[in-house]
Amino acid sequence: MGSYTLKSIGKSTDYMTIVREMDDGYVVRIVRDKDGYNDVTTDYISKTLFDSCIRTGYLTKMNTPADKTAVNA
Repeated sequence: MGSYTLKSIGKSTDYMTIVREMDDGYVVRIVRDKDGYNDVTTDYISKTLFDSCIRTGYLTKMNTPADKTAVNA
């Protein structure tokens, strides 16, 4: 459905993927880099909060899905 990078401090590469859209919001999977390991959580975000995060730049749409990374050898 869509993946978004989260604005974070430092060089962290945290991202969020929309798992399911509901009438009033989204079920999302958030992956945060915690000193070399991934902390994965599933949560709910309202459409109002999601839109606000997009407007303020806290969330930025990714061009490629977060789960699929291509490696050129």
